[in-house]
Amino acid sequence: MKRFFIFIAALLLISGLNAQESQVTVPYTLADRDRAVRTEARMETLEAKVDALDKRMDNFQTQINRLEDKFDSYFRWGFGLVLMSIFGLIGFIIYDRRTTLAPVENKTERIIKALKSAAEKDPALREALKNTALW
Repeated sequence: MKRFFIFIAALLLISGLNAQESQVTVPYTLADRDRAVRTEARMETLEAKVDALDKRMDNFQTQINRLEDKFDSYFRWGFGLVLMSIFGLIGFIIYDRRTTLAPVENKTERIIKALKSAAEKDPALREALKNTALW
């Protein structure tokens, strides 16, 4: 029985191989040739259109790159101006504070000097200045 199944399987395999070899060839007609020629012509026109589109895309890309370069340049200039403005403002604030405090410090020094000279004669004032660490 086993040999019978092996024999049947071998026959089916051989018949399958023969079926693949005996494929029917379809004749190539004049209409098929004309269709192929028209298809080739269409492909050539499509290739030409694609090439034109590629050129336009390259032009657009160069324009975009130029715009990006301009934007980068303007952005750097703007950022630099903002930073310089901030530093200028900080410098002005420091300058203004020093010029405002200078007369006050000068008057304070004169007041302390006057209090020290008065404290030499008055022991109560001298004691008050020692408690505030001005003597």
